[in-house]
Amino acid sequence: MHDAENESMGPSWREHDVTALSVFQPESLLREARRQRGLPVRAVPAICALDPDGDLVRHLRRTGQARPSPGWACYHTELFEFDLPDGTPIGIVGLAVGAPFAVLVAEQLFASGCRFLISITSAGQVAELEEPPYTVLINRALRDEGTSLHYLPPGAGDFVDAPNPVLLDAVEAAARQRGFTLHRGATWTTDAPYRETAAAIAAARACGVLAVEMEAAALYAFATARDASVACFAHVTNTMGQQEGGDFEKGEADGTVTALRLIEAAAAAFGSV
Repeated sequence: MHDAENESMGPSWREHDVTALSVFQPESLLREARRQRGLPVRAVPAICALDPDGDLVRHLRRTGQARPSPGWACYHTELFEFDLPDGTPIGIVGLAVGAPFAVLVAEQLFASGCRFLISITSAGQVAELEEPPYTVLINRALRDEGTSLHYLPPGAGDFVDAPNPVLLDAVEAAARQRGFTLHRGATWTTDAPYRETAAAIAAARACGVLAVEMEAAALYAFATARDASVACFAHVTNTMGQQEGGDFEKGEADGTVTALRLIEAAAAAFGSV
């Protein structure tokens, strides 16, 4: 007897037309969220940041520097705003961990007025560049997640490049002008952090990967498809638990000093290109 329930749906299910218009748009969700919550139509800051670990958001709130963004209509997150020393307002979302969630938020931020998105995520060491913590400016990311396949086809390659190298050059120059030491190179973006096997790590290292994280490939695929400005940093804080003690140390104030300096440099760079 033919068992339709167990029949494979075939390769056509995987062959998404990444150029086709989506039926569900972020503007629709934002419109309904505003209606249901009685929120004003107000643009978010032009420069926004993702803080997957939430350390920077917690620091800004604890020190009284963060204020809720009154027009943010996302069902799943809170957007806070704070000002850089030069007065530039920055929007920030905490705890958007992983490729699907990061891109969901990115879509809604750009639909709400964001023009430049900065992501600063904790990462595991793949290439032993120095003792953690240190920072990698990500110029390409290995696609070991599912979200990027809905923005760029599999045939686009195993890696997705940062779509705007001129912007990335400006970000790197601005960071170095401020005395920031950083590396520039590739990361491995995975959906399954607890499946980082020795063989997978070795394979990634052989591909020139410096660190492993959970968002960059999808964010760069989104940025390429949407012609959006995005810069991703990997804050390498750990050796994936491969040492007895002293791992997962983020640096001064749980890495918030580093994160704020990176955002300041990136914001200055965006204003110069």
